[in-house]
Amino acid sequence: MEKLTRLQVLQNHIDGEFTASPSPFMLWMKPIVVAAEQGTVTFKYTVREEMSNPVKSLHGGVTAAIADDCIGATMFSLDEETFYTTINLVVDYFAPAFVGDTIIAKTAIIRKGKQIVNAQCEIWNKDQTRLIARATSNLLKTNIVKKEL
Repeated sequence: MEKLTRLQVLQNHIDGEFTASPSPFMLWMKPIVVAAEQGTVTFKYTVREEMSNPVKSLHGGVTAAIADDCIGATMFSLDEETFYTTINLVVDYFAPAFVGDTIIAKTAIIRKGKQIVNAQCEIWNKDQTRLIARATSNLLKTNIVKKEL
């Protein structure tokens, strides 16, 4: 049987929850794969009570975690041999999302060098008319070899 690429694993989850993530935290966030291509992913989330702050809006830390994990999944889509680690993450917050809302996270690789990758993630409301947050991140190539799925 032919081994699936990591991108194919992502694509096999389109319209379903991404249960193959190696990140336990990502599994807790329960992302639905909307689209996956080499260098870009789109995930959908439902804002749950445990993801909120005291006023029932999406917690800023969870927003940052969504961006970080989506960017990680984007690196996953490149089918690299080694693991990349986040060396910084900058998040700009523009609008709230509330418990029960559906949000969409889309990523893009801005620049991929030999050792460092710059990527971004935009988080939108369900109909993509309101930008909730935009994150940019730099990731560093490590010597850690990724395990097979």
